[in-house]
Amino acid sequence: MFKKILGSINIKDKYNDISFLILLSIIILLIFWFPIDFENKKNDDSIRVKGIITEVDNTNVQQFEIVKTGSQAIKAKILKGKFKGKNITAVNNLLGRLEFDKIFVKGEKVLIVLNLNKEHNKIIAANVIDHYRINIEIILLLIFILFILIFAGWTGFKAVFSFLFTAIIIWKILLPLFLQGYNPIFISLLILSFITSVIIFLIGGFTKKGLVAFLGAITGVALTCLFSLIFGKLFHINGAIKPFTETLLYSGFAHLDITQIFLSGIFIASSGAVMDIAMDIAASQNEVIFKKPNISRKNLILSGFSVGKAVVGTMTTTLLLAYSGGFTALLMVFIAQGTPIMNIFNINYVAGEILHILIGSFGLVLVAPLTAIFGGFIFIKHNNTSNKIEVF
Repeated sequence: MFKKILGSINIKDKYNDISFLILLSIIILLIFWFPIDFENKKNDDSIRVKGIITEVDNTNVQQFEIVKTGSQAIKAKILKGKFKGKNITAVNNLLGRLEFDKIFVKGEKVLIVLNLNKEHNKIIAANVIDHYRINIEIILLLIFILFILIFAGWTGFKAVFSFLFTAIIIWKILLPLFLQGYNPIFISLLILSFITSVIIFLIGGFTKKGLVAFLGAITGVALTCLFSLIFGKLFHINGAIKPFTETLLYSGFAHLDITQIFLSGIFIASSGAVMDIAMDIAASQNEVIFKKPNISRKNLILSGFSVGKAVVGTMTTTLLLAYSGGFTALLMVFIAQGTPIMNIFNINYVAGEILHILIGSFGLVLVAPLTAIFGGFIFIKHNNTSNKIEVF
């Protein structure tokens, strides 16, 4: 498989890509193992282990229509770790809220938190947290990676690295900086610029195509940020509309500007689609000038516009479906209750999603012509008629 993946690129490109991937791998490992302050808050007297339910007693479980309350008495066997093979008992308290309650049955794999004594050689108490999903999540990730490698080859291999890199940056840098109280807008723009440069130059290479895509994408993200700040204020949207935001405030982070975090989430969420469109247009212009090296700057820009129109036409609908899909149940409640549409559009939750959709779409619409214009001036220099694509 690796021979097939690597065989489609020339030696020079392969060397540059592999060098970049090695550097990126080092960065990923350093960031992954670099401790952050919030990791020090872990309780050293507790460990998390995989277990299996051996017995469930539902005597104290009461059901009221679709809601269950009370508690389950659970017995489970630990499957991994220093306490492997030991049996524990726990209580699963039901709150009567479907979004939080878990119902366990015999034979299920579960995640168990063990509270230990000071010597860490004895279990004081055990708590069954949730269904154990790590194994199936890893399997799903591996299938995803396999499909990318089979379909996209070497480009897919680089896409996997960019995926992992982005996940690590968000988890280990972006979110901790938010929690430390740094300005969410500034931090988001800074980190998105870094992520965008890494992803685009990794996928597109250190070429004019990569430069055009980067300039188009970063300009689109900046404009999306500007629109989110302007219209976020006009919409009077509070960041507390997002789930668990209040929980965050009550957990010792009342100093955070949740509205700016919400607004930064708008252009963070749309940045991936913005990068996609920028790369599509840059790649199409690259192909056009390769096939027709004597094309004029004006015609090259118009070619980029044509591609941009087609891509934007479907991508804006993609954003609508992506954002509205998360609020399907809420919209169904409004429709079922006969809530007037004017009321629905003025409810803060719905208005927040409208802001997400429209501002994200603004970025997509603007990045297309901007990237095409950048491409016209970068691919075709005033005194260059050959337009040979070269590393800058």
